[in-house]
Amino acid sequence: MQDVPIQLLESLEKRKDFSKDSFLKAHEQPPVVSIRLNPLKTVENEALFPNMSAIPWNPNGYYLPERPSFVMDPLLHAGAYYVQEASSLFIWEILKQTNVDTQSRVLDLCAAPGGKTTLLASYFTDGLVVANEVIKTRASILVENVSKWGSGNIVVSNNDPKQFAQLPGYFDVLLVDAPCSGSGLFRKEIEWREGWSEANVELCSQRQKRILADAYNALKENGLLIYSTCSFSQEEDEDIVDWILDSFSVENIPLQLDAAWGVEETDSDRHQAKSYRFYPGKTKGEGFFVSVFRKRETSGYAFATATNIVQPTKNERLILDGWVENPKDLYIYKNGNIFHAVARQFADDIALLKNRLYLRKGGTELGEIKGKDLIPSTELALSLLNAEKTNRYEVDYAQAIQFLRKNDLERKDDMVNGWTLITFKQRNLGWIKVLPNRINNYFPMEWRIRKQ
Repeated sequence: MQDVPIQLLESLEKRKDFSKDSFLKAHEQPPVVSIRLNPLKTVENEALFPNMSAIPWNPNGYYLPERPSFVMDPLLHAGAYYVQEASSLFIWEILKQTNVDTQSRVLDLCAAPGGKTTLLASYFTDGLVVANEVIKTRASILVENVSKWGSGNIVVSNNDPKQFAQLPGYFDVLLVDAPCSGSGLFRKEIEWREGWSEANVELCSQRQKRILADAYNALKENGLLIYSTCSFSQEEDEDIVDWILDSFSVENIPLQLDAAWGVEETDSDRHQAKSYRFYPGKTKGEGFFVSVFRKRETSGYAFATATNIVQPTKNERLILDGWVENPKDLYIYKNGNIFHAVARQFADDIALLKNRLYLRKGGTELGEIKGKDLIPSTELALSLLNAEKTNRYEVDYAQAIQFLRKNDLERKDDMVNGWTLITFKQRNLGWIKVLPNRINNYFPMEWRIRKQ
């Protein structure tokens, strides 16, 4: 096994909060396994795995005693939970301590693969979460993961951070989980140890400053800025905190910690600003760094009119309304040939964001109308919007895996012809179309299980 880089260890040994023995011992052990339950698709304290134990800083977070085969679990594909590193779930505790309004507009600037985005969507139950990813392939992964989560309040954009300068003062919360050198994840990604270098730390530091500078004006006055990394290097952590305080009109926000958590509070060199470090061996999780700020200057903002939104015709709306519960609560719009739905209060937000950004997803994708029928999207299947009258068919584990592999399913006598939701343990997985002599499997080819 590749050892932890000596240059990294030497830099950490200079720190008062660092324990070399516990750190190295932790890196000889496998990473901690943790998940976060989806409150939209699970009930409180539901045990999806044996011997789950609670993560203290997130009400939906749980440790598992060992790592199961997540990819072969239909409940993962149904969005009942998300596999997420325990330390990063601390974002919830930050939001709780800072009393952020759950109706806020939130930007997750570096969002893929979607762990923090889905956490934000669960916290901001009445808000709007914009999840951005600049890399196209990673944006596709982000769309898949947030679609499975099923929240209707997520917009996915595929833009460079500088594009958000077009939205001055729009967001109440800006989360920058910045691309970094990755030393905090050495237990999970052992090969990263070999690729780590001080030169890359410096490169990442410069990139982090550019990302923050590009997006900062999108945050409103009194808005919350959360900066985090999965790096242990001061150049990417406390030094960036000092740079933020030098560059912008913000105040640093201290947090309250439970000593039992093992989280280390640190002070930056110039401003003695408070930040928080998670060291493997001290905390039950991987390496994580976070610091919190409140903006103290104004940025102008005005809504755009909805001139770029195409709405369904009367006949199209009649078709669409038959597929969703409580259609009057939804604003439905058309993007290309595909219909999408968001909560009605976000209609102007969608118009503004479509004018300013390239959107990969805006709310819940419903599907495409062909003739007098909707070809429903898997996003609709995985959402909470499906009409109560929708046909559903419960399958066992073997059938669920067959469906998720996009294999043919056997036509059963008790199946009703037409569009049908395949469910496993009462969670929706996707659509089939039942015909008199066969079944068509509409699970997305790019999402299918490939593992044998």
